[in-house]
Amino acid sequence: MSSPAPDRAWPPEPQRRPPLFPPACAFAWGDDRHGLWIDVDVGGAVQRCRWIEPGEFWMGSPKGEPERDDDEGPRHVVRLTAGFWLADTACAQAVWQAVMGDNPSRLKDDPQNPVEQVSWDDVQDFLGRVKEQFLGMQASLPSEAEWEYACRAGTDTAFNVGDSLSREQANYAGGSTVPVKRFEANPWGLYQMLGNVWEWCADGQRTYDSSPQVDPRGPEGDNEAVRVVRGGSWGDEPWRLRSAYRSLWLRDFRPGYQGFRFSLRSTRPEEGAELLPEADVTRPA
Repeated sequence: MSSPAPDRAWPPEPQRRPPLFPPACAFAWGDDRHGLWIDVDVGGAVQRCRWIEPGEFWMGSPKGEPERDDDEGPRHVVRLTAGFWLADTACAQAVWQAVMGDNPSRLKDDPQNPVEQVSWDDVQDFLGRVKEQFLGMQASLPSEAEWEYACRAGTDTAFNVGDSLSREQANYAGGSTVPVKRFEANPWGLYQMLGNVWEWCADGQRTYDSSPQVDPRGPEGDNEAVRVVRGGSWGDEPWRLRSAYRSLWLRDFRPGYQGFRFSLRSTRPEEGAELLPEADVTRPA
């Protein structure tokens, strides 16, 4: 028996808002057609983040989806109970360089290309340094469920742009990375969740079943040698860029098509925050 469809009306409106807006780490913020955003200074480089509100969605792919793998099903309803800020792009080489002082990438023709050749453990070092800059905020990778929710941005199709994908919509089956904002953002303002570089997730791969899930996570212990990667890359065929496609790699793997995007979450939530009345309200850095 299949689970009931996602409740698009959940959660109630007050619960959709960030606990504090803007958070203390932001030097600019606003509300546009994609939703709430903040700009943060990461080691001297600017990263825009988008508010990903709590909600429910279909995770996985339906049986009839072309090129579907068995581990993408059964499709099931997932409820994510806490919102989070998510970088609107994969981490650019300029951002990595600003934080870490080096650039491990193979494809270095543009500092706005995504950083690659970074292992999951390398990314943990990066996140630890970011966390030190933002007191009261946790820097982390999204879980696999959070990643797919953000990628889909309310869509149920094979790709977040529909049931097919063109070269004008994503970087795939090519020979190189491209700048992280080359293609149009998804409905929630997130760029290139599909293609360019694979993105590390926080957790390992869980086995799906048809029952509804609340904040599901795969194995995450220090002894777990593998982690999920999502989104496909510049060298993949389009079927690997589908929103539900899953892969699993050793966490010390550093190929030239592997990157990440990070999330920020408040560790000191404050109640009663209100949305700003208009977009593009800023304060000095």
